[in-house]
Amino acid sequence: MDMSNPAVFVNAEFLKDHVGRKVRTVVQVMQSDGEKVIGKSTDEIQLVVKGNPPNALSTFVEVIGIADTIQSIEAEIWTNFGDTFDVNSYDKVCRLANGDYKHLFI
Repeated sequence: MDMSNPAVFVNAEFLKDHVGRKVRTVVQVMQSDGEKVIGKSTDEIQLVVKGNPPNALSTFVEVIGIADTIQSIEAEIWTNFGDTFDVNSYDKVCRLANGDYKHLFI
């Protein structure tokens, strides 16, 4: 595993703090047109994920890529996380990873 450029765990609230950096997040897919996905972040805010999503997307998808604006990510890696996912727990991880315990995550 390459740790030279780790991806920060983010929800939509924390994305703005990491524009230009590698991030990872999970979104609930709301719409996909083959070039981008409109999704809902674990904190219930809409995000746009650009790139080449796989043809078959599950309801929840993890993306790793570069935060290119405060509301969008240019995805490098797409991983289907299935049709059920505990968004509240993931959102808590994002808050820990961007708060007092961020040194444990990066």
